[in-house]
Amino acid sequence: MLPISFFARVLTFGILLHLYVGIRLTSAAPAGSWVTWFAVIFLLVSLILIPLGMSARRIARQPLSDRIAWAGLSAMGFFSSLLALTVLRDIVLIAANIVAWVTGNAQALPPLTAYSAVAVPVLALALSLLGLYYARRLAPVKTVDVPIAGLDDDLDGFTIVQVSDIHIGPTIKRGYVERIVASVNALEPDLIAVTGDLVDGSVSQLLSHTQPLRALSARHGAFFVTGNHEYYSGADPWIAEFRRLGLNVLMNEHVVIDHGTARAVVAGVTDYGGGHFDPAHESDPAKAIDGAPDVPFRLLLAHQPRSAAAASEAGFTLQLSGHTHGGQFLPWMFFVRLQQPFVHGLAKLGDLWVYTSRGTGYWGPPLRLAAPSEITRLRLVPGR
Repeated sequence: MLPISFFARVLTFGILLHLYVGIRLTSAAPAGSWVTWFAVIFLLVSLILIPLGMSARRIARQPLSDRIAWAGLSAMGFFSSLLALTVLRDIVLIAANIVAWVTGNAQALPPLTAYSAVAVPVLALALSLLGLYYARRLAPVKTVDVPIAGLDDDLDGFTIVQVSDIHIGPTIKRGYVERIVASVNALEPDLIAVTGDLVDGSVSQLLSHTQPLRALSARHGAFFVTGNHEYYSGADPWIAEFRRLGLNVLMNEHVVIDHGTARAVVAGVTDYGGGHFDPAHESDPAKAIDGAPDVPFRLLLAHQPRSAAAASEAGFTLQLSGHTHGGQFLPWMFFVRLQQPFVHGLAKLGDLWVYTSRGTGYWGPPLRLAAPSEITRLRLVPGR
């Protein structure tokens, strides 16, 4: 359990950010403007709703818990847009003041200051509604060809469908999951890879909403590895439940599949930080491939892209990851690289290909901007 001092620091930081936005917008808005009243009322409500929304799953009563989560997390998404645009507005105003000082022409500054204070919340609302649409729609299918040197002829065109970071929880329920499963099955994959963060909540809370996963269908089955949110939600009970649903859970281990006359290794590791929750869950790509046959294609499922360095040393051919959400919405995609070596898409590390999914669902605010969700269809093709 996190210490009270941590929550106090987070709350204090949140209050300061709300004060910053309120002062910057209300002080510049035209006298008597609706912006002033809107900002004051919204910021007060936001200060209450956001913490409630983040902790709503502790409320046992339904549908009250989910409704509070929806309200609080939506407020968080809107405030994020409002904060980013307020910072952007201040940058523009600083630049405009510098230009006015150099040119000696300050006449345009007061109208710019006032009108931009009105434009920020309007644009923030528009972006939040657009982001809500992109978050709640069914993730589109993205097809990626991965060139593999020495690929066996029978593996040419081998198809892996990856889903990641669905985050079944307060705002993502059974219907959302059913649509994802139907889309995945329609692709008729050879193998399904589920690269972690399936759930945000306990088994007792989300049991009925994970049932559609039982219908996932592929020639060689569906494979799963844990993400950090499985550990936040109780990893061991969820691992048992996922196995009951028919997912092949790989815990620093591998299986060998026969596809025609070809053989391939499919391995999976626990989350990069799993060992912090349980020493037995320490992530270990070398252990995952130990004893595997020397074949041209060796696949690793690893929730976080930063497993790639160890995966490359262990001799894997392709790593599939998620975790980053591609940043999910502005401006957070610019900060992901501070923690992860890859943000999204196909990349190369030595002889290892790494594909990082932007995720199939979303976490926290029902918001996606400039980082679309995806169901990824990866096809193996011969490479040099």
